[in-house]
Amino acid sequence: MFKKFAAGAIVSAALLATPAFAACDSGEMVIKFSHVTAETGHPKGEAAAAIAKRINEEMDGTACMEVFANSTLFDDNKVMEALLLGDVQVAAPSLSKFESFTKKYRVFDLPFLFPNMDAVNNFTQGPVGKDLLNAINDKGYVGLGYIYNGLKHFSADRPLIKPSDAEGLKFRVQTSDVAVAMIEAMGASAQKLAFSEVYGALQTGVVDGQENTWSNIYSKKFFEVQDGVTVTNHQLLTYLAITSKEWLDSLDPEVRDQFLTIFNEEVVAANAKATALNEQARENIVAAGGVVRELTPEQRQVWVDTMRPVWDQFKDDIGQDVIDAAVAAGE
Repeated sequence: MFKKFAAGAIVSAALLATPAFAACDSGEMVIKFSHVTAETGHPKGEAAAAIAKRINEEMDGTACMEVFANSTLFDDNKVMEALLLGDVQVAAPSLSKFESFTKKYRVFDLPFLFPNMDAVNNFTQGPVGKDLLNAINDKGYVGLGYIYNGLKHFSADRPLIKPSDAEGLKFRVQTSDVAVAMIEAMGASAQKLAFSEVYGALQTGVVDGQENTWSNIYSKKFFEVQDGVTVTNHQLLTYLAITSKEWLDSLDPEVRDQFLTIFNEEVVAANAKATALNEQARENIVAAGGVVRELTPEQRQVWVDTMRPVWDQFKDDIGQDVIDAAVAAGE
């Protein structure tokens, strides 16, 4: 039987949070899915909702999933501990959150590595990408699958047409050393902040800019406190859905198999919709009065040339074979 422990801070967070779905019936196994994004209009939020819907319908009486969106239960830093403590059963942090466990996931942060989402899918569904799901097994976690968001774009409190336009600015980044190196290559400085803190930091001038997907920029209204967004498609944002090995191993085999089947099928379906969700978010930004700036091929190449040296800084951490497989996926 999986034992549930609790730390004071985690218990407090859990008491204050409200799930997006009705409370589970007595006697059902409760599966808590905590994430930091919006419930709707966002690839991760909609994936979580779809997974919960199927589990609550098809495993009714046996298991029930409660979804806690918008960091209402845990942020992506605290959720890692919560998983091991048994206070949450599923999370989907961005891959940069795993820096302290493995450096292999840095491949997903390399700037201008993937030309499009088809290349991303080719890589994650190939042998190297699938093997990376197991990169944190020895830390007590099990990778359930990649939930795509999309490719990122830069925004700031001034127009960004060439990388040097960012010189002297402060950009919010995830907890990724690759992202820090990328920002520094532009002559700017990077500040690591939790996703929930970004809007306030932009609004108050703690940071001058950020880089994110259309769905994040729209759902969290970052465009409202920025001069505009420059279409760069420079870096991938994807999430790793994980659970704890102890919890997964504690399930009866038939329950575990049904859970994993539903989860995998809904992740595949969600990933197929991610690009459309981001395109809609971009249209919503423009409709709301946000500024979107396109780059010419020549202008974009300047960005590529500026950031390409970042790859060499991290190839030993990632492994040249992993980088080569990612490049090949886009050819």
